[in-house]
Amino acid sequence: MLKIYNTLTQKVETFKPIKDKEVKIYVCGPTIYDYGHLGHARSAVVFDIFRRYLLYKKYKVKFVFNYTDIDDKIIKKANKENISYKELNKKFEKIYDKDYEKLGILKPTIKPKPTQEIGAIIDFIKKIEKNGYAYKLDDGIYFDISKFKRYGELSKQNIKDLRAGARVKKEDKKKNPEDFVLWKFKKENEPYWKSPWGNGRPGWHIECSAMSTKYLGNEFDVHGGGQDLKFPHHEDELAQNRAAIGKRVVKYWMHNGFVNIDNEKMSKSLGNYITLTDFLNKNDPKVVRFALLSTHYRMPINFTDKVMEKSKNSLERINNFIIKIRKVNGKDKINTKEFEKEFEKAMNDDLNISKALSIIYELIKEGNNKDLSKASSREVINLLKRFDSVLNVMNFKKEKISKEIKDLINKREEYRKKKDFKKADEIRKKLKDKGIILEDTKDGVIWKKI
Repeated sequence: MLKIYNTLTQKVETFKPIKDKEVKIYVCGPTIYDYGHLGHARSAVVFDIFRRYLLYKKYKVKFVFNYTDIDDKIIKKANKENISYKELNKKFEKIYDKDYEKLGILKPTIKPKPTQEIGAIIDFIKKIEKNGYAYKLDDGIYFDISKFKRYGELSKQNIKDLRAGARVKKEDKKKNPEDFVLWKFKKENEPYWKSPWGNGRPGWHIECSAMSTKYLGNEFDVHGGGQDLKFPHHEDELAQNRAAIGKRVVKYWMHNGFVNIDNEKMSKSLGNYITLTDFLNKNDPKVVRFALLSTHYRMPINFTDKVMEKSKNSLERINNFIIKIRKVNGKDKINTKEFEKEFEKAMNDDLNISKALSIIYELIKEGNNKDLSKASSREVINLLKRFDSVLNVMNFKKEKISKEIKDLINKREEYRKKKDFKKADEIRKKLKDKGIILEDTKDGVIWKKI
C-alpha cells in the first residue's frame, strides 16, 4: 500500500484518495519571466514520477500544473525589455514547455494561468471578504492573519517569532506584519483588471487557491511544490482556503528538497547558476532526469560533475543490459514477479526511488549471471518497460546502422574466426572512429552507438 510523507502532519501516511482510484493533484509551476533552473527541473521530475507511479498503479489522475503569468517580477522584466508582459510570457512559456518535454515530463491535464482566471480569483476573494478575513487599504485588499488562529500549521512557523524578526515600514498600514495582499490596486505602467474593489491585479498566493479549487474542487488529494514554497506561499494558500471554504481543502501536502551546486545553494550571486536550457543542451536530458530522481525526493540533491558522471554510467549499465539480453539464447529463467514486488514495495515507501533502482541493479546482476532463454529475456524487458513507465530514463529503441557498418562488423567476425586479431582490432578502431563500439559476448557481438 502506497505511503507518502504529509508535510502538514509531518508523518508518513497511508495514501487514501478522497475518491477511490482517482487522484487530484495540484503542483505549483514556475513564474514565466526568465529561464528555468535545476530547482524547477527537480520539482517537475519529482511530481512527474509520483504521477507516473499512480498511473502504474492504475489510478485515474487529474494533474493541474500552473504557470504564473502576472506578478511584480514579470512586470519589471517586461518594462525593462520594453515589451508587453504577454510577449514576455509567450517567450518563456515556450522555453519551459520545451525544457520539460526534453526531461520527459508528462503534459498536465490542465495548465492554468492567472490572467485567464481573473473571474475565479475575484470570486475567491469575495468569499474570503464575506467571511470576515479581508480588509482594504490604499494599495489593495489584504488577508487579516489575526482572524486565522491556525496560521503556521503547515510550515510550523511561530507567529511570535515571525513578528520578532519582521521589519515593519513606517508607511506600512497593515494590521499585522504577516498580512498578505489578495488584490493589488493599479499602479502606473502596470496591467490591470476590473474588480469590485477597484482596478488592479491578483496577489501571488490567491492565484493558486482560486485555480486549484476551480479545477479540482473544494477538496482534493495532493498539493505539491518545492521546499521553498512551503512558507509563505503554501501557508498562505492554506489560510485562504480555510477562510473561503471553511474546511480543509488539501488532504496531503508534498514538498521536494532543494538543489545545490557543488555543496552550495544555487544562486546568480555565487556564480554557480546555470539555466535549465543550457544544462540540457550540454548534457543528455535522460542523464539529467536520472540524476534528479536518484536522490530521495524530500532530501536535498547536490549536483556535481561526479554525480552526473555516476548517473551517466548507471544509466549506461541499464541500457547496455537491455541491448545484451536481446541476444541471449539459453535456458535459464528469472522470477520477474519477485522483482516487480520488491520494486513496488520500494516505491510504496514514500517513493523510495534509490531502493527501487537497487532492485533494478539486482535484476541486471542476476540476468548477467544467468544464461537466459529468449522467453525469459522478453519477460525481463517487459518488466523493465513497466518500471520505466514510472522512471522514463531507459532506452528500448533498436538503433539502426548502415550497410557499411554491418559489413565491417561481419568482416571483423570473419577475421576473429580466422584468429587474425590484428585486422579485427583495426576494424574495431575504425568502427569506434565512426561512433560504434563493440562488445564481444558468448551470444555474439553487441554494438552500440557512442
